[in-house]
Amino acid sequence: MIIDSSTMESEDEESLLGQESEDENSELSDSELQEAFAKGWLKPGMNVLVDKTKKHVNNVEGLKQCLAGFRKDLPWAERLDMTNLPAEDVIYKAEGKKPAVKIGDVNPDDDFQREMFFYRQAQATVLDALPLLSKHGIPTKRPDDYFAEMAKSDQQMQKIRKKLISKHLILEKSEKAKKLREQRKFGKKVQVEVIQKRHKEKRDMMTSVKKFQKGMTDKLDFLDGDQKKPREPSQAQNKVAKDNKKGPNAKRKYKDQRFGFGGKKKGKKWNTKESHNDVSGFRAKVANAKGAKKGAKGGKQNKRPGKSVRKKTKSRS
Repeated sequence: MIIDSSTMESEDEESLLGQESEDENSELSDSELQEAFAKGWLKPGMNVLVDKTKKHVNNVEGLKQCLAGFRKDLPWAERLDMTNLPAEDVIYKAEGKKPAVKIGDVNPDDDFQREMFFYRQAQATVLDALPLLSKHGIPTKRPDDYFAEMAKSDQQMQKIRKKLISKHLILEKSEKAKKLREQRKFGKKVQVEVIQKRHKEKRDMMTSVKKFQKGMTDKLDFLDGDQKKPREPSQAQNKVAKDNKKGPNAKRKYKDQRFGFGGKKKGKKWNTKESHNDVSGFRAKVANAKGAKKGAKGGKQNKRPGKSVRKKTKSRS
């Protein structure tokens, strides 16, 4: 009897693999898998995962038995269940139009159609349920003297109210603080602009004064301050004014006033007929002050005794 060694090895391998597959709790480690792959026990196509098809069973009898087990024959007042179709669309009915969407044509993916279907179905249920409730003597309106106790105590509600008020006050304070910060920023900006404007005006005035002192200009418009400046003449008018202008310019006048016109300079302080007759600078109090000396201020007498008198008083003592 001849037995093929390859078949024996394959049978041993299948038995080993079958035992391992049967044992669900056993898991091969990485080292064992590597040894099996090195020995040639693992081959492609040996282990194939097959998805079992799920069998769907519609056990009608079992479902009916379950339904009969928990069904109870109770009156409608205890069950309060209603099964209704949606109510008619009042708008389309008033306008004499057919409804845009029928009951069976509602698209479940359209949120508006779906919610409108639920709304109309609830409306139909309410219209059918109210007569039944009144028939069974179940009140549907709250009585005037109805008193419902609150789920939370008044103290708890007062705490919640205080907390809400405190949050509201905190928000108001933060808003006011933001507005104040914005106003301060704006105020600082305006203040800086005003200070810069004043410095600029001061610089412009100083330059104008220096120009006037040096005789570079004979205008005193810078003394007017914030008054509106006159409209500047055009270039043609300036040219005509220059042509019509006669005499020396402002620089020449300033130098003539400071250094003279040349020629005789003596006798400038001599009296003339006009200066002799001019008595505008005469002051009677200064001229008629009695006992006034050159060193005395305001014409007051010197009350200190003389040197000889002081020697006599000293010798007597």
